[in-house]
Amino acid sequence: PSNVGILAMEAYFPTCFVDQTALEAQDGCAGKYTKGLGQNRLAFVTDREDIASVLMTAVQRLLERFGVDPAHVGRLEVGTESLIDKSKSVKTSLMRLFGENKDIEGVTSTNACYGGTAALLNSVAWVQSEDWDGRLAICVAGDIAVYEAGPARPTSGCGAVAMLIGPDAPLALEPGLRASHVIDCYDFYKPHHSEYPMVDGKLSQAAYLGCVDACYRGYKAKAARRGEKVTVDSFDYVCMHSPYHKLVQKGFARFLYMDFLDDPTQEGFSEVQHLSGDKVDYNASLESREVDAAFREVSASSYREKILPSSFVSKEVGNCYTGAVFMNLLSLISDVGPGMVGKRVGMFSYGSGSVSSLYSFRGRIPDTPSEFTLERIQAIGVRGRLAERKSCTSEEFAQAMNFREAAYGQAPHQPQGSVEDVPVGAFFLESVNEKHHRSYGRK
Repeated sequence: PSNVGILAMEAYFPTCFVDQTALEAQDGCAGKYTKGLGQNRLAFVTDREDIASVLMTAVQRLLERFGVDPAHVGRLEVGTESLIDKSKSVKTSLMRLFGENKDIEGVTSTNACYGGTAALLNSVAWVQSEDWDGRLAICVAGDIAVYEAGPARPTSGCGAVAMLIGPDAPLALEPGLRASHVIDCYDFYKPHHSEYPMVDGKLSQAAYLGCVDACYRGYKAKAARRGEKVTVDSFDYVCMHSPYHKLVQKGFARFLYMDFLDDPTQEGFSEVQHLSGDKVDYNASLESREVDAAFREVSASSYREKILPSSFVSKEVGNCYTGAVFMNLLSLISDVGPGMVGKRVGMFSYGSGSVSSLYSFRGRIPDTPSEFTLERIQAIGVRGRLAERKSCTSEEFAQAMNFREAAYGQAPHQPQGSVEDVPVGAFFLESVNEKHHRSYGRK
C-alpha cells in the first residue's frame, strides 16, 4: 500500500478548565503563566475520569463520527504515560469498544511524552508490512498531566487524540524522511508511587532543544541523500511537542539556528554573525539567552506562519503529554483544512528520558473517491467544543487535584468527582473494587 498515514482524527478534552490568569492571581505572579509559559487555560479531570476512560472516549468518538466498523480494525496502538497498572496494558481496557473482534494487535507504548509517536509509527509500519491483512489501524495518544502544588502545576493539562491509519491517506507519512535521537538523561521521570513526576526543569529544556537540533540535522542529512536540500522553508507548517508554548517558540528558533550554522551566509542572518559556530560553543548555545533571543527574533515571521496555526488547542487545554503534538496537528487541520493539500507538515516529538523524532506528513487528495478527507477532519469542530467548556476557579482545580491524589492506588475506591462534569457520550470511572478491578460507565 502507498501513501499510508492518517485517514481520520478525533479528540477528547475535559469539560472543565481553569484560566491561567486565575492561577497567576492565586500565586501572585501576573503574566508568569500566560506570557512566561505562553498558555491560556488548562483542562483537568477529577478522580471520576482516568486514562482508560479518556482514551475510550476519544476512540469511541473516532469510530462513531467516521462510521468505522469495529470489525475492520486490525491494530490498536496506545501511547500514554498515565499508567493505572504496571503490567496490564491500557490498550486492553479499550477492547470493550470492539465487540466480538478480539483479533486486534498492538499494546501500549510508554516513554514519557513520546509514546504517541511510537504508536503512530508502529501502526504505519504494520499497514506497510507483509503482515497487513487489509484492515485499518487506530492509534490513540493522550494523558492526564498533573503536578504537585507548586510552580510546575500550571503546566498540567489533559486530552487525547485518536487517529485512523491506512493507505491512500489525506495526511501521508513521507517515507525515508525520519530522524530520531535517543539519550539517557533524568530530566523528567516518575520513580514514586504517585502521579507526580520528578522534574529537572533546566535539564529538560536543554535536552528538548538538543533533541530538536539532532533530529533536524538528521532529517536534513537523510533528505540530502535523496537530493533535497532542507531548510526551515522546506516545511509549510511545523507541529512540535508542547509542554508549554514558550518552549515551542524556543525549539522552533533552533531550526533557524541549525540553518545558520550550516550556512551563515544565507539571507536573513546578517544581524547574528557574532553567534556563529566558531564564536559560540554549541553546548553553551543550548542555555544561552543571547542565542535564544536572537534566533527567536530571526524566526519570528516563520513562527507566525508555520507554528501559530497549530498552537491554539494546546494553549487552551494544556500539556497532553503523548497527545500534545497531535493536538497541535489537529489544531492545524482545524484552521487550515483542505489548504494543507500539497503542503509538508514537520512533526517533532519529544519524550523525556529521552526519545525524540522528526518526521513529516504531506497533505493530499486521496487517489480514489474517499470518505476520509482533510475537510472531514476539520469538520469535527474543535474550536466549538472548546468554547462550550466550563470555567472553574483555582480552588475547584485544586480540589480536583486533591481528589486524584487521594485516589491514587486506592482499592476499593469510590470516585468523589461529580459525573455532572463528564460530557454526554463520554466514559467515566464508576468504581474500583478491592482487587483493583475498574468499572466504567458511559454518560
